[in-house]
Parts: sequence; C-alpha cells; structure tokens
Amino acid sequence: MAKCKMKSHRGAMKRFKLTGTGKVKRNKAYKSHILTKKTPKRKRGLRKSAILSKADHKRIKSVLIGK
Repeated sequence: MAKCKMKSHRGAMKRFKLTGTGKVKRNKAYKSHILTKKTPKRKRGLRKSAILSKADHKRIKSVLIGK
C-alpha cells in the first residue's frame, strides 16, 4: 500500500516564505491595529520582513514542506 504524503500547513504557508538560500522569512507583528500611538519610525520598521530565528527554523520548515 502507498505511503500517505503529509500536507503542508496552509496557515503557515500564508505567513512564511522560503528564501532562495533556504532561510524562512516572516512578517513582523504589531502592525495590524492601534497604530495611532506608534511612531512613524516604529511603523516603518514593522513593514520590513525578518528572518526566522534558528530556534524555530527546523519546526516551521517542516510544516511548510510537509515532511
């Protein structure tokens, strides 16, 4: 009997992207609401994406690929 393939996590697929070198890219939090009290400099910094930390890298990459 054929072995079943694991599905990739659809919620994670929407939140994380893989870079060309295999790193995991993520968006920063705290940008969705209550923006009036945050400074423009802070909001500009939140626009940029960030690379996922090494502690979470293996776990997230496994759900993205579906292994």
